[in-house]
Amino acid sequence: MTELKLTHLDETGAARMVDVGAKPHTERVALAESFIRMQPQTLAMILTGGHKKGDVLAVARVAGIMAAKKTWDLIPMCHPLLLTKVAVTLTPDEDQNGIHILAECRLAGQTGVEMEALTAASVAALTLYDMCKAVDRGMVIEFTRLLEKHGGKTGSWVR
Repeated sequence: MTELKLTHLDETGAARMVDVGAKPHTERVALAESFIRMQPQTLAMILTGGHKKGDVLAVARVAGIMAAKKTWDLIPMCHPLLLTKVAVTLTPDEDQNGIHILAECRLAGQTGVEMEALTAASVAALTLYDMCKAVDRGMVIEFTRLLEKHGGKTGSWVR
């Protein structure tokens, strides 16, 4: 069995940013999701456009996109990336009283985009919470997770 080694720690255990300078540029893609559960009337208010703050879904989508672009500012060991695509899709689920968030990030580069996709999904969910907390403080953000990644040395991984 091969020994697992954390890449963001040096031989002394100190945190470090991984040097990706010698890695080849490859196409990289990551998909992440999150789900925010809420009261049925909160979801109905969002879907009918009855929220006094405006288009809640549009704001959450933009927040997710902006967050992906700023991931390197938020996560200490992340590299600044030239993302070629960030897509945040918000799909209401009336059966589950919530909104499913799917974030896709792409680039041609030397490091993966998993953290950017996870950050986009997370911040979109947090934005929905922020915009609706006045009417529903009991919302729950759940299932924030990586769904798949493609590219790089390790190839593809699918949940």
